[in-house]
Amino acid sequence: MRPKKPARKPAAKKAAANGKARKRPNKAMKLRSSALTLALALPLAWAAANTAPHAFAATHQYEGVVTRVVDGDTLYLDGVETRIRLWGLDAPERGQPGGNAAKRALREIAHGERLRCKEVDIDRYGRIVGQCFLADGGDVAALMIESGKAREYVRYSGGYYSTR
Repeated sequence: MRPKKPARKPAAKKAAANGKARKRPNKAMKLRSSALTLALALPLAWAAANTAPHAFAATHQYEGVVTRVVDGDTLYLDGVETRIRLWGLDAPERGQPGGNAAKRALREIAHGERLRCKEVDIDRYGRIVGQCFLADGGDVAALMIESGKAREYVRYSGGYYSTR
């Protein structure tokens, strides 16, 4: 017959036997910790929810004359090598129905005009995503939406153009 193995002691009992009893946090400590976490998280959540992407300080601003219109929501400014994708605008792409009309509309609005663009982001294609304005203050994306050749890209704009 085999000798019986000694019964295992639970971890807490082992620690207590070694003089290293583990303390469990009491309810008051848990509440203080939760309250602190909430106090720190709420202002950040409120700021994120109440600040549209366009309201963030632009990291860069670009100014120049539109030298080329790529499609209904992308253009080039002189002196800026990178294409600029208009923030908050969704226009049909080249080859899609309405793509040529959108490109023509953007060309009529902006080609040869001096624009001031605030960088909002850099997209996955490396383009500058910017909110661009004509010299008279007109928002190029808003003008494209008003023309009916493009629509607001609410996923990114958060409804900025539909609440104006």
